[in-house]
Amino acid sequence: MRETTDFLVLGSGIAGLTLALRAAESGDVMIVTKRARDDANTTWAQGGISAVLDPTDTFEAHVADTLTAGAGLCKRDIVEVCVREGPARIADLVALGTRFTRAVDADGQSHFELGREGGHSARRVVHAGDITGREVERALLEAAEAHPRIRFFEHHMAVDLITLSKFGGPDVCVGAYVLDTQRAVVLTVLARQTVLATGGAGKVYLYTSNPDVATGDGVAMAYRAGAEVANMEFYQFHPTVLYHPQAKSFLISEALRGEGGVLRLEDGTAFMKKHHPMADLAPRDVVARAIDYEMKRTGEDCVWLDMTHHTADFLRHRFPNIHAECLRYGVDMTERPIPVVPAAHYCCGGVTTDAHGRTSIPGLWAVGEVACTGLHGANRLASNSLLEGLVFGSRAADLLSGASGDEAWPEVPDWDTGKAAPSDEAVVVTQNWDELRRLMWNYVGIVRSDRRLQRAARRIALLQEEIREYYWNHLVTLDMLELRNIATVAELIVASALCRKESRGLHYTLDHLETDLTQARDSVVKRGVGAHLR
Repeated sequence: MRETTDFLVLGSGIAGLTLALRAAESGDVMIVTKRARDDANTTWAQGGISAVLDPTDTFEAHVADTLTAGAGLCKRDIVEVCVREGPARIADLVALGTRFTRAVDADGQSHFELGREGGHSARRVVHAGDITGREVERALLEAAEAHPRIRFFEHHMAVDLITLSKFGGPDVCVGAYVLDTQRAVVLTVLARQTVLATGGAGKVYLYTSNPDVATGDGVAMAYRAGAEVANMEFYQFHPTVLYHPQAKSFLISEALRGEGGVLRLEDGTAFMKKHHPMADLAPRDVVARAIDYEMKRTGEDCVWLDMTHHTADFLRHRFPNIHAECLRYGVDMTERPIPVVPAAHYCCGGVTTDAHGRTSIPGLWAVGEVACTGLHGANRLASNSLLEGLVFGSRAADLLSGASGDEAWPEVPDWDTGKAAPSDEAVVVTQNWDELRRLMWNYVGIVRSDRRLQRAARRIALLQEEIREYYWNHLVTLDMLELRNIATVAELIVASALCRKESRGLHYTLDHLETDLTQARDSVVKRGVGAHLR
């Protein structure tokens, strides 16, 4: 089966939907999403979107905070673009009907209720209670669903990008092979322009705050197609995920610490002040390492986030979703601290792009978490992620609008199943899935060493052999494709980490504890070329 479209968008989160709405003004858009259309990382975002919206705040301060968190690897021009265009993109969301939380001042004037999170020097996080992502996703989806030139293909997953170089032509992307997971058939989708908006890769780790869809599909497909990938060693671990055996990776927003939350040991000792001058408002990499250190030092299973100095009414109003979810597991945050642990949260690396989302392959674009724009450097500043999706989704669409064209579609073969047969041993997928994620957590987590990374590299290579054999012998399924992709992402993270002989931002290694000024460069990896600093 074959489909054609002007713009193929893989992913239905904030970046993909922002781009799709703008691109649809000049062409037909096909949005492919591997589960339901609202099942995206965006939906899970709690804290909010950082932007300079208070007259006492400045663009310069937001830029400075971002650069500080990024530990010397942010691209200043990209940071400037993102910060300065942020307020206008927030206005776009409001125009679409996004209902951000508002407050009324002493003069009776309504304004955004702005929060503060770790690493920020001012209150600049616009939010919708503590379900900001869900509200933003709702508004964007309603607008996209009403647009006559946008089509959704739910329960469809891209298998691989289609590049003409595979068939003796030029190095240009012309679409993707897409699995219809409900009918078990692979479509050939040809597009004038193809956009990766596939989000993150948190499922490469055993413990993550990400939803099940976050399997690094875009990075893996782009790498296999020959695109350049950068800074994959910088994986951000959110310091505070609810610690409970029945809670599946429920995030406890950084906004709690922004409202004065204090991290404590089981005996009540507050410990962050000894790790950083900003204490509980330190950047995420510092807080995650501090918690990891204290848990290993004391042997405790978790630490405790204390909000009990606030009134119960304030906590129920400011954090209604977190309060309700904690109650489900018997934790009343108004009366006692919340048990928390770190978990994999955000990929600061990705497919390298310019300031408009263009990758190193013509016809292929990347926006949102799947991209490495240079905004985050070695560590993302809190609430800059949704901002990045908004800004660069919009900027990419500005150039895409003139790139639809009307030339003849290229001659591309349809998907060939060859001699592949249905699987009769799915246990191979589940075994490799579990083993891969556990070794990544143990060897390539918050604190690393050369020996752990080398062990991980050897084991991942063996797993890759098993996965490749399984892939070529059996008909593709969603589970198999996700395993294949997280294995590729794991390989890229380890290769990038091994080439950086220093500790910087989110990459902290016991063998190279100091930051080396000569290594203030991106790690770059491309298929057939080893990882290196550039």
